[in-house]
Amino acid sequence: MKRKKDNRAEYSGRRAKKQSGREAGGESGQILAKSGKKTGKKPKQPGRDASGKKPGQPGRHVSGKRPEQPGKRAIGKKQVWRGGNMLYPVPAVMVSCARKGERPDIITIAWAGTVCSNPPMVSISIRPQRYSHDIIEETGEFVINLVTEKLARACDWCGVKSGRDTAKFAAEAKAQRDEAAGMKKVPDGTSEMAAPEKLTAGKASCLEAAPIILESPVSLECRVKQKIELGSHDMFLAEVVCVDVDEAFIDSKGRLDLDSAGLIAYSHGTYFGLGKKLGTFGYSVRRREG
Repeated sequence: MKRKKDNRAEYSGRRAKKQSGREAGGESGQILAKSGKKTGKKPKQPGRDASGKKPGQPGRHVSGKRPEQPGKRAIGKKQVWRGGNMLYPVPAVMVSCARKGERPDIITIAWAGTVCSNPPMVSISIRPQRYSHDIIEETGEFVINLVTEKLARACDWCGVKSGRDTAKFAAEAKAQRDEAAGMKKVPDGTSEMAAPEKLTAGKASCLEAAPIILESPVSLECRVKQKIELGSHDMFLAEVVCVDVDEAFIDSKGRLDLDSAGLIAYSHGTYFGLGKKLGTFGYSVRRREG
């Protein structure tokens, strides 16, 4: 009877040799990797990191798109929309106008801006269908009244109510309410024809008919120089003939302190109070003290 060969010693020797090859590391490990033989680790590919990616190569998501990291946004990643009026923020102002002997009107306008320094000129754009459009076209004058946070509700109210059937100034609104006794009341208990805040018409210093709004900190009295038909809106280019400034916002040195007025801005359908001060004109190139 033949004796069965004992392979335990041979197996132990092969196992020890294999283990010593894995722990060799150094030159022997590198030689094995170069020869293509198994070392127990995946060979590192040239030009790639430990994960097998090329430097700068983005990771892959199950959807095939790179997952966005919280708080980070890809710079330059933009969508292309069709042309539209996306120039925001803009000033929200109340423009007052009137014909001689008629009830004055106020229209809220966001399409207003400075167009020239000398002579001082501004522009406002109004749809031809608006009640105030014909008044300004006929009289050739209007007043731009700056709006504060306290006047924001009145500003919005004047923009959604038409001057054809609604009086905007307090005195005219009261007279209109008296004539329309028994008129339906709105939920807050005020008349439909009453502005949410008192707006008082004041006599302009340089214009003939258009009034200023006394509650506004600054009123720019303007005389129309040109009307340009653009499409949906007509633009009125006008010269600022004089400015009425509330003395409450003039400091001891005679300077206008508009920062304390609490002016508002309009952005994409929403009114905002102005935020914190970031700097003054030229601060980016001004030499720092100390």
